[in-house]
This record gives sequence, structure tokens and C-alpha cells, in this order.
Amino acid sequence: MAPEAFSQAVLDWFDKEGRHDLPWQQQITPYRVWVSEIMLQQTQVSTVIPYYQRFMAAFPDVQRLARAPVDAVLHLWTGLGYYARARNLHKAAQQVVEIHDGAFPETVAELSALPGIGRSTAGAILAISRGVRAPILDGNVKRVLCRYHAVEGWPGRSEVQKQLWALAERYTPEERVADYTQAMMDLGATLCSRARPDCPRCPLQTSCLARARGEVSLYPQPRPKKALPRRRCWMLVLVNANEEVLLQQRPPSGLWGGLWGFPQYETPEQLQAEADVQGWGQSEPLAGWVHTFSHFQLEINPVQMRLQGAAQQLEEAAPSRWVAPERPGQIGLAAPVVRLLKTLAQN
Repeated sequence: MAPEAFSQAVLDWFDKEGRHDLPWQQQITPYRVWVSEIMLQQTQVSTVIPYYQRFMAAFPDVQRLARAPVDAVLHLWTGLGYYARARNLHKAAQQVVEIHDGAFPETVAELSALPGIGRSTAGAILAISRGVRAPILDGNVKRVLCRYHAVEGWPGRSEVQKQLWALAERYTPEERVADYTQAMMDLGATLCSRARPDCPRCPLQTSCLARARGEVSLYPQPRPKKALPRRRCWMLVLVNANEEVLLQQRPPSGLWGGLWGFPQYETPEQLQAEADVQGWGQSEPLAGWVHTFSHFQLEINPVQMRLQGAAQQLEEAAPSRWVAPERPGQIGLAAPVVRLLKTLAQN
């Protein structure tokens, strides 16, 4: 298809069958589009909707997000994963207020300079909220273009990325840019899905190269497989006389940055050394499990101990608080910590 025919076919499909009632498609502003785009990174629409609605109710504009404590932001993000997105969202909101007087920048370059915003996200914000002709290349769009042109190679490789950006630029129309941008993301999320693409209903089926070859399932080509390394950690479940457990806030960067969790050790010997210094009671191993991240696996080994002393040295090591497992409060918690707290509450 010529570029004009391609974009028109996608727009015609979107007008008839696309989704038009998603929360971020209502009362469109750069702020609302930005929050939705960050939440939708590596996360399905059905998962994001309730998080987005709660987030907007708490932080309806960039000023209120910028003023909020990071704990409040992370609390509303708990369970959504990839917590660096939330920290960058908070930092970017503060920069929009402090540097740009609360108004979102109007160019891809300026938007991309904000934490957590790349070229594709910047393009989506400008295209959807302001009608600026700015191509995007999120995961859904990559999948559509890879299949349509049978693009060889893993899309994460720089040379493949360059080819896909050229295609995205080629097909982005001059008119109805906002609708086209929504349509391409919608097409990839619904019909041209990863596992079960619905090719007979696709507006591009007659000229899709992967379909013509009977090789739709082969595109996009996967990342070269590499065995995930495994790490181990020991989480201390320290219980006081009130049946409360101790949580510590992790450093602002790194794994689970800024979130609250159980004191964590790299070896059981480190944990036992701390216990000997503090004079805690007998340790009791709890059921562990393996938590899988995108780039490694973490073997989690919880160990429960009863507090005998004041544990002053431990509490001074990082911001700490005692919480009831069934009522941890409005703080950011990593998924494994939520899981362990629920187990403790049930027991």
C-alpha cells in the first residue's frame, strides 16, 4: 500500500471498530495522555484502567502530582510493577512545574529530556493531545510494522529500530494524527496481538507480507534467548510484641527503589550476624519462592524472628516503620512484599 492508503485503511478501521471509551481518551490533555502512556508501557490495558482511574482521582493535574510525596505515588503504583516508571513520573512532574511553569513542552526533543519519556512516548503525547505529526513506535506499533513488512531481526537491535522508525515516519499522515496514533496502538493491541492475531479482520491483511507468507507467528522476531541468572536474598520478618513487622524503605535507586520492604540480606550469615548483635530470638524459616524479573530471577528466602531488644541499630540503618501485616498503610510495596504480608496476615 501507498502511505496514504495504509493510513486511511487504519483510520477507517478505527472509526468502525476501534476503542473510543478508554479513560485516557476522555478529556484529553498532555498530562492525562502522558500518565496513560507511562502506565501502558509493558502493561495491558485491562490491568492499567483501575490504576489509571485511582491515580487520576488522587493526582488530577501535574501540579498535584509534583507536590505529592513519592510514597503516595508509589503506593498507588503498588502491583503495577516496573516502579522506576513511577519514580520518573514523579520527577518529571516536578520538572514540568519547576522548569516549564506547569506546561508540557511542545517538541519531541524537550519532552524526551524529561525523566522516563522516550521518543515514542513524547510522540504519542504530542500527537494525541495536540495533533502534532510525530511518529510513535511502541510495542504494538512495532508488531504491526514488523509483520506488515516481514522485518527481519529482533526489534531491540539498533539497525532494526532504525528501519522501523523510518516506516513509522513514512505511514504517519498529515491529517487526523491523533486518531491514527490511537488506531495503530489499538490495532496492535487487539487484532495484531502477540499470541492470537485476528488476521481476517485486519484492515491491512491484503498486503501484509507476513500473512502472505503464512509466517505471522514468526514476527516480530524474538530477542535471542539467554538463560536468566538467578540471585538469592534473605528477607527478615522481624515481629514485635504487638505482632507488627518491621519494614524499611529502600534506597531511591536500584531494585524496588524507594519502596518499603523487609530488611534484606545477601546471605543467611549476614542475617544471623545482625541477629547475634541485636540479641533476637530463634530464627524460623518461612516458605520461599522465586520471583522472576525481565532480566533475572530472585530466590526469596523469608526468615522470621521475634524481637527481644529495641533493635535500634537496625532501625537507624534506613527509614523504618512497624506495621500490622493486614494494614501496612499507604506506602509503596513491591509485589513480593505484598505477597509475604498477605501470608503473614492469613497466619
